Amino acid sequence: MSRPQILIVVAAIALAAAMFFLPKVVVNEDDKNNIAQSETAAVPEGHSEDDGHDHGAEAGAGGTAVHTAATPEQLMELATARAKYNKATDAQARNRLAAELGEAYEKASKYDSAGYYFEIAANARGGEKSYKRAGDAYYEAFTFAATQERANELGAKARGMYEQVLKNNPSDLDAKTNVAMTYIASTNPMQGITLLREVVATDPNNQKALFNLGILSIQSTQYDKAVERFRHLVEVNPSHVEGTFYLAVALAETGEKEEARALFNKVKGMSNDPALAASVDEYLARLN
Repeated sequence: MSRPQILIVVAAIALAAAMFFLPKVVVNEDDKNNIAQSETAAVPEGHSEDDGHDHGAEAGAGGTAVHTAATPEQLMELATARAKYNKATDAQARNRLAAELGEAYEKASKYDSAGYYFEIAANARGGEKSYKRAGDAYYEAFTFAATQERANELGAKARGMYEQVLKNNPSDLDAKTNVAMTYIASTNPMQGITLLREVVATDPNNQKALFNLGILSIQSTQYDKAVERFRHLVEVNPSHVEGTFYLAVALAETGEKEEARALFNKVKGMSNDPALAASVDEYLARLN
């Protein structure tokens, strides 16, 4: 994960291990003061470049870049879809092709552009699924935004799409959780915390909300709360690698070294990722 941010809030975890699964985050000093007394929060970050789409200010030089390289086949598909869209003159055809172009951008990991074209299609056809697709693309772009300004912009875009989803389906807890995380990145982080707690109140076993609340607890050095969140998460899903890793981290920080050591060793058997293994080894070295 790249970290070209204003300030990365990971002081609670000194080693690189803590960075392995942490959300991509940035908060400024005012944000830190606003949320210091609660399960505080993460603003996703990433990297940016002009991705070449042609919708003007919606992308611009501050757009979100790919975080994985597009294949030649994906780039060819993207060029073909863009050409078809640009040549279409009928409004109905352009709206249909907007969804195809959005899909091509999504496959090429250019999520801000994907969101833009999915939004065009959603506004034309309506429907919960269309707005959810646009919201998911904007949210993915939001998690890789390179600046606070860009995170705010993309977070607002994602919220706008998800609000359309929740208007028709208030029980879509995935959309609600993503809305919560965009608020956490904004000047109103407590709104995000409130929404996450509402999700857990509705669905106590919601893995995404439990994980995010656990991460926020770690970042605010509320390790006891983090243990509670992650212990519940791994009870719900014993194969949750990230949850197991962070439960071990939280336990290590609360002095429960034996249980933490056992869980770190368990994590090594749950994943073949060499970066994760190296992070676990560093933590185990600290515990010895």
